[in-house]
Amino acid sequence: MSKKSLTTRDFFPTLSLFDDFLKSFYEDETEQENLRLMPIDLIEHDDHYEVKANLPGFNKKDIKISLKDDELIIEATHSEKKEEKKGSYYRCERYSGNYRRSIALTEKCDADSIDAKYENGVLTISIPKKEPKPAKQIAIK
Repeated sequence: MSKKSLTTRDFFPTLSLFDDFLKSFYEDETEQENLRLMPIDLIEHDDHYEVKANLPGFNKKDIKISLKDDELIIEATHSEKKEEKKGSYYRCERYSGNYRRSIALTEKCDADSIDAKYENGVLTISIPKKEPKPAKQIAIK
């Protein structure tokens, strides 16, 4: 006869279900963390698309925008160190993070004419629209 090891769930099934709920809630929060770190707005205008990314506290030199395989990639790196010394008191806080968002571009986007500016913690990217190329017709022989 084998012995079954008892768990908290055996004694407190409701508490364990509640713990599972909280655990899944925090796991979902962690998965969405990157989306909250660099919130973006995508706006369509008549003649262009506009991307606004909130990056408060970043320097312009810490932000990189690139294009790869019809994908607009926004990357930002931020590191900060604060030290405070007063008599025998010493406090040092360090923070660093790398943030990345990618946006798929359609054939209506003029990737050669993208413009970007960074002001007051907001990165604004303007992507002009262009007429998509008509489908190429292939003659049947």
